[in-house]
Amino acid sequence: MIVRIMGEGQVKLADSHLAELNTLDDELLAEVRSGDEDGFRRTFHALLGKVRELGEPLADDALEPSGLILPAPGATLDEVRALLNDDGLIPSV
Repeated sequence: MIVRIMGEGQVKLADSHLAELNTLDDELLAEVRSGDEDGFRRTFHALLGKVRELGEPLADDALEPSGLILPAPGATLDEVRALLNDDGLIPSV
C-alpha cells in the first residue's frame, strides 16, 4: 500500500504492517473522541513515526496513487477529528 503523509511525501508499506498500525490508530481514535490533547499528540506522532519506520520512501518525483492519506505532523486534534471515520485513519484489517 502507498501511504502519503501530507507535506512529507509517500512511502510504500507492506499490508502486513497494517495490524500494527491499527493498534496505534485505535488508541488515537479513543483520544480524539475523548478530547485528550496530550494523548492525541503523543499517539499521532507515534503513528506517523511507525509509518516512516516501516515504510520505504518513494522518490520525491514519484507520484503513485495513495491507498491511505495521513494528516501532516502539525495537524490539530480538530483537524484529525474531521478526517476520522468509524475505524479511525487506517482501515481495519
